[in-house]
Formats: sequence, structure tokens, C-alpha cells
Amino acid sequence: MDLKFHNNIDPSKNESVKRETALDEIGYSLLEYNDIYSENGIKKFKIKNLGEKFATINSHFLEYLKAYHIPAGFLKLQGKKSLRFVKHKRLPFSVKLINLINKRTARLFHKKENEILSLPITEFHFGTAKETLITESHLLAFDFCTIEELRIINRVCSKVNAVLKSFFERRNELLAEVTCWFGKAGNKLYVVDDFTPKSLRVIPANNQGKWVNPYKLATSNDVKKYTDHIIKLMSN
Repeated sequence: MDLKFHNNIDPSKNESVKRETALDEIGYSLLEYNDIYSENGIKKFKIKNLGEKFATINSHFLEYLKAYHIPAGFLKLQGKKSLRFVKHKRLPFSVKLINLINKRTARLFHKKENEILSLPITEFHFGTAKETLITESHLLAFDFCTIEELRIINRVCSKVNAVLKSFFERRNELLAEVTCWFGKAGNKLYVVDDFTPKSLRVIPANNQGKWVNPYKLATSNDVKKYTDHIIKLMSN
């Protein structure tokens, strides 16, 4: 989706349907969604009520993670399309947790796609362009975080992954991957994103019947069906 961030993220490098604004005078950050979806900034779809659905999904999982004592900066849902967070500065990288072998990994290591991994793969990505993979050394060399912050991030991501894997397994679904973004407020790190269909890649455990491939959301109908599927799982 088309990401437009105000404050500490370059809008030209983001692809989500959201806008983040730091509201210093009232002490919190606001994340607003619209109804436009894009994949790598190439295809764009306008889908009715998509922003509202993304806000609902993200707020649901952030609240769920907080119940497991994960430091999420989410405060409340504001209106239908906006999330209120602790005022923070977003870190310029994301952390992707991969639980099933994806297409790139299958090709590289000559493995079967969608095979379950015994341990998750952790990837770090800078920005949201197509080729964004970086290493922990990049994070430290460019002062994106300290060694101690990196330890905290890895520990929190591991717990996020475990909690969400369990959530979807109870609904007979597999969490193929999830991406976490972090924000910093003072000396504290918070999870601030992105538990939406852009990040949550979920597939049926039995791989049977008709289902939307979360890696191939090629049409507005695919995006709508997959988004509605996530919402349905939330209510189960």
C-alpha cells in the first residue's frame, strides 16, 4: 500500500496505505490508513473500506500482543481509520520472521516451497523497496540501533512470532511470515507495526480448498478476500 509518513520516514520509500504524524502538542503519534493498496508501488487498487479494515486488524493484533506483555506502543483506535500510539521515532528498518520456506529461500537452498522450518529465519530490511535485505552489521555500522537494542529487538520479535504462530495454529492456519516495525520513545523500544495483510502471510494448515495466496495479491479482489479472511480469523 502507499505509505505516506510525516516526520521521520521518507514517503517516497514506503508502500503502505498509511500516514504517520507526530503530534507533539498532544503527546502521541497518529497512524492513519486510506483505501489505496499497492504492491512495490507498481499496482495500485482503491478498495472500499480497506483503510478501516487495516486499522481494525492492526489494532486487534497490537492489543493482543500487549496482553502477552509485549511492549507495543499502541494506545487506542481513534475513529475508524486511525491508530493512536505513544509518541515515538520510528526506526528505519523492519524485522521479518519467516516460518515457512518462501520462494526465494527454496530456490537458493534447493528446498520445497512452504515447507515448515524447525526454527524461524530472521531478516532485517531497510525501507520498503523490492531489494531491502540488510544484515545486523549494517544496523550497527550506520547507528540505526545499539547492540543492546538489537538484542531487545530480536527477543521481542521472537516472542511476537511465537504468540502469533499459536494464534493462527489454533485456527488451523500457518503463519508463514510476519514483519515487525519498532519505534523509540526516550530509551524504550515499542512494537508499532505492521500486523496487517501487508505483513501477515497466513496459509491454511491443510493447504486444501480455495484460498488466496498472500504472496500473490494481484487484484483488488485478492486483496479484499485475503483481508476479509484475516478479519474472519480474528473473530474465531
